[in-house]
Amino acid sequence: MRAALFLGFASMLIMAAAPADARRFAPLDLAVRTAMTKTGARGLAITVIERGKPVFVRTYGARNASGAPLDPNTIMYGASITKAVFAYTVMQLVDEEKIDLDRPLATYLAKPLPDYGNLDDYGNWGDLAGDDRWHRITARMVLTHSTGFANFSFLEPDGKLRFHFDPGTRYAYSGEGMMLLQFVIEKGLGLDLSAEMQRRVFDRFGMTNTSLKWRPDFARNLADGWTAVGSVEPHDERSLVRAAGSMDTTIADVARFAAGFMRGDGLSAKRRAEMIRPQLPITTRSQFPSLQPEAAPADRWAGLAAGLGVITFAGPQGPGFFKGGHNDSTANTWVCVKNTSRCVVILSNDVRAENQFPAIVRAALGETGAPWGWEYGLPAN
Repeated sequence: MRAALFLGFASMLIMAAAPADARRFAPLDLAVRTAMTKTGARGLAITVIERGKPVFVRTYGARNASGAPLDPNTIMYGASITKAVFAYTVMQLVDEEKIDLDRPLATYLAKPLPDYGNLDDYGNWGDLAGDDRWHRITARMVLTHSTGFANFSFLEPDGKLRFHFDPGTRYAYSGEGMMLLQFVIEKGLGLDLSAEMQRRVFDRFGMTNTSLKWRPDFARNLADGWTAVGSVEPHDERSLVRAAGSMDTTIADVARFAAGFMRGDGLSAKRRAEMIRPQLPITTRSQFPSLQPEAAPADRWAGLAAGLGVITFAGPQGPGFFKGGHNDSTANTWVCVKNTSRCVVILSNDVRAENQFPAIVRAALGETGAPWGWEYGLPAN
C-alpha cells in the first residue's frame, strides 16, 4: 500500500508538468533540449520546486548506450549532492543535542584520532600524529569545508593526510572532512549513518529508490554515464557508505527531498536557517583546485560564502544557495532562491551537460546570481 502511494506520487509529479503547465514550462523544456544539442549530452533529468512542491519533473535522453530511455525513476549517481543530504541529517542530530556544531569532534571519540590509524572505510587518521590541530576540528568546520585538509588524501603527492591551514580559517573543499564527521557519528556516537539517513531522510520523504549503498534492485533501471570525450562509463556499484558522495537516487526522489527541505520538514526553523545562512566567506577565484591561494579582495566573488553543506550567494532575487555534484561522467546541481522558495535540481548522467547548467537554471528560475564562474572555474564578474 505504501509503495503504491509513493508510485502514485511519482506519477502525479510527472502529470503536474503535463497539460496545465506545458506552456509555462515550454521555455525551460526548450532550454534543456537546446543544451543537449549544443553539448552532445545524452541524458538529463530536471525538477522545479515552488513553495515546497515539485511542479515540474522531466527526463530527457538515454540512460545507457543501448538507448534505453531515462525516466523519473532511473537510478542516477547523486555525487556530492550527498553532502547536502548528509548535512541535513547532521542538523537533525544537532536539533536533538546529539552533536554540537562547535564542540571539537575529538571529544566524542574514546581515544585520540591518530590512534585509530589509517582506515580504508574512513580516512588516514594515523597520518595526523604529531600535528595536534586535529583537536580543533568541529562539525561546523567540516560542513563549511574549513578543516584544512585536501579534498582527499589520495590526491596528495605522497598519499598522506595533512593540514594545509589552521582549521576554521578559510574554505577549501574537502570530502575527507565529511568522512571525519561520518567517522565520529559512527564510532563516537555509535550510530549507523546509512540507517540514520534511511530513517531520517529517505523514509521520511518516500525516497524509495535512494540509498548510500548499492542495492541489487537498482540494476533494473540504471543510468550509466558519458564522459567529456563521449565514452560510456558503467555505473559504479558502491559498496561503502560515504557521506562525501556515495548516494544513488532518482530525479523523482530528489524532488521529494528538495521540496521537503524547502517546506522545513524534519528540522527546526533555527537549524534549517543555520544551514543556509552565510557562515564563512569564500576567498578563492574558483572552487577547484581546492587548495589554491586565496584571491586578492578585488578578485573574490562578492557575497559568496559557505553554508552548512551548501554554498550561499547573494543575487538579484535575494539570497540563494546551491550544491553541485560531479565526477567523470556525472554533472548535478541544486539551486534555490530563498525569498521565492523556488529551486531547480538537475541530474545528468553525461558530464558534458554541465557546460549548459547556467542557461538551464536561468530558464527555470530567472537570473539567480548563482556563482557559476566560481563553481566551474570561470573569471569573477
